[in-house]
This record gives sequence, C-alpha cells and structure tokens, in this order.
Amino acid sequence: MEKLPNWKSKSMMIVVMIIIVDQLSKWLVLQTMYRGQSISVFGDWLKLTFIENPGMAFGIEFGPPAMITIFSIVATILIVVYLFKVGGMFRPYRISLSMVLGGAIGNIIDRVFYGKLLHDDPLFLGKVVDFIHINVWRGLVPDFVPFLGGKYLALFPIWNVADMAIVLGVVGIISFQRRFHTLIEESLHKADTDPVGVDVDVAVSSDLPSESGSEGEDSGKE
Repeated sequence: MEKLPNWKSKSMMIVVMIIIVDQLSKWLVLQTMYRGQSISVFGDWLKLTFIENPGMAFGIEFGPPAMITIFSIVATILIVVYLFKVGGMFRPYRISLSMVLGGAIGNIIDRVFYGKLLHDDPLFLGKVVDFIHINVWRGLVPDFVPFLGGKYLALFPIWNVADMAIVLGVVGIISFQRRFHTLIEESLHKADTDPVGVDVDVAVSSDLPSESGSEGEDSGKE
C-alpha cells in the first residue's frame, strides 16, 4: 500500500488535535459545572458559562436538531473531499481547511452522541456544549442582517473550542483564497504552455517553500 503524502498526515494531525482539545474541554465542563453556571475569569469580559446549544454556530436554527446534524455531516464530508483535492497546493489554505474540518467534527460528536449519553435521547439529537463566554457587545442586530436580523445578540455568543477553530479557519480561507486561486491559474497557464504537460498539484506546490525539506513529498501528487 502506498504511503500517504506528508501533507495529508499533517492535515490529519491538525484535525485530530482540535478534536481532542475540543472534546477534553467539553468533558471537563460537563464534569465540573452545571448548566447555566457562570464563572468569571476576567471580570465581565471573559467567563466560563455552560449552556447547551441546539442550533448551529451563534445559535442559528433552521430546522429540527436531527436535520442540523445531518446537514453538518454532509457539509463535513464535502470539506474532506475538497481538502483532499486541493490540500497539496497551498499550505496556509490547507491549514485553514483543516481547522474548519476539525471544528466541524468536534461539534458533530456532540450532536450525534451527547443526547444519548447525557439525556438518553435518540442519536443525532444531541446539543453542542458551549462554555467560552466573551462579552464584548450586546444589542439588537439590524434587520437587514441575514438570519440574525432583529435578534438580541451578544458579541461574542457563548461558544467552544470547535467554534473557535471553525471561525479562525474561515477567516484563513477568506484571507488566502485570492493567493490560492492565483496559484491555480498560474499552474494551469504553465500546463497550457508546456508541450509535455504539467501536473497542476506539482506545479503549484513547487512554487511554495518546502515543509519538510523534500519538495516531492509535499507536492500533493497522488
């Protein structure tokens, strides 16, 4: 069996680390706090407040809990497919995708299993454990804001390690997507002008600094 390229192993390490930290922190909250309890860490600015979130990030709801769980699983599968398709091309973009994937899986574990383990509910009906309470601003969201318009919102809503990973990953994707697509266009242009043909993954990766001292190992070429 052929060995996985180095970038895939590193991506999976990021994903696994996020899941472990996320689930360990939630387990500690479940063992040491009761629902609704709030512990001040830094005045009113930072607290540990234990709640269970039946919706998506920031409390957004669009259907029954089981539908949200299924939607999350489908979205996560798509992220995995996309990561394995483009992950070998641009390291910052790959890291961002890995963070989103790790956070998504962390919250899916809550939704699939926590309802059964904590309340003996059917699988897929669990709620996400949130506890990181950063209180920057509170007020009504303007009506023109999609999903949240007209709602009373606290910035930031109570969230968890998985949510933090997802947000940071999304910020990274937005920040690096222009460079990522520029590299793809350059590699396609190189392939069009080379009479022999150029592997897109290898062409893009060869323009980037090596992660392990071996360009071929991190090229993403299958």
